[in-house]
Amino acid sequence: MVFLLVSLTVLHLVTLAMLLIATLDKSWWIWADTEITDLWYSCFHDNATDTWLCATTTESDWLQSVQALMVLSVVFSSISLLIFLGQLFTMSRGSLFYFTGLCQAFAGFTDFAACLIFAFHRKEILSDSRDLSKGRFGYCFILAWLCVPLLLVSGILYVHLHKKQ
Repeated sequence: MVFLLVSLTVLHLVTLAMLLIATLDKSWWIWADTEITDLWYSCFHDNATDTWLCATTTESDWLQSVQALMVLSVVFSSISLLIFLGQLFTMSRGSLFYFTGLCQAFAGFTDFAACLIFAFHRKEILSDSRDLSKGRFGYCFILAWLCVPLLLVSGILYVHLHKKQ
């Protein structure tokens, strides 16, 4: 039981870290090795100064939806962790972690929705006249997709987890 509890907590912390990286780091769409776009900025690498020069992305309704859903996913996962820690010390024996699992599942569903919106509406989100076939998804987008099953599995595990002495 202790091993399950520790491994579930580690899984939760890993998925939360992955969500934070996917939400805040640069690289949802890569145009070239020197130009990238994320949820907040469009950046290009200046070889003369060896720095990244960034400007805020062009706002669109789809982009704001993805931004809101990713932030909501981080919030749900953080709340889930805090609730889990609170329930761990205050719940009676034999109780289930329903609310923790529900929050974690909501985090997975909001992350899933954000990834789908970005995948299907990237032309409107990127609002660029360039051909999208010359770009590719970045590692933050892939991290966000990897979080979906991890969040849902941990949510299901929380629901089935009983508090033992």
